[in-house]
Amino acid sequence: MKNQTTSPKQIMLNYGLMLGFASILFQVALYAMGKIYDPHWSIAIVSIVITSVIIVFGLKLVKQGNDGFLSLGEALKTGLGIALISGLVYVAYLFVFTSFIEPEYFTTMADVQHQKMLENYPQMTDEQLEATSAMTEKMSGMGMTAAFTLIGSLFFGFIISLIAGLIMKKSAQDDE
Repeated sequence: MKNQTTSPKQIMLNYGLMLGFASILFQVALYAMGKIYDPHWSIAIVSIVITSVIIVFGLKLVKQGNDGFLSLGEALKTGLGIALISGLVYVAYLFVFTSFIEPEYFTTMADVQHQKMLENYPQMTDEQLEATSAMTEKMSGMGMTAAFTLIGSLFFGFIISLIAGLIMKKSAQDDE
């Protein structure tokens, strides 16, 4: 770790903020297009690609700052740090969004999901619909959404960091 110009913590912070703000911009664009409640599946693919690119660039910077060496542990730590910071930034945005910009977000989302259930599962009984709606209501809200957002961010950050770390890892023993 000699001659390091930028510390891994600084890279985690910078790239985590970058990823968090990219995620916010992406969601604002969806909101502006009216696709916030029913996004196309391709939105998830684009989101994963953006996340992957930002985490990989962060790992590449750590490797450069470490004289071309990167351990799997450093890759995982850095990638998870980036994912955690971006997740926290995004949760803060979600709080503002659901409290001030779109206060009826969770109610509208529940209505959209209920309508989709009626369309996609016409064989469901009223009792099944009620039970599903009750479960959906329990799982919605800012607390659960924040928890799922952070868990999802860390999960994908781990997977991306693991794959990129395995590809990019290089130790002094590899040079011998």
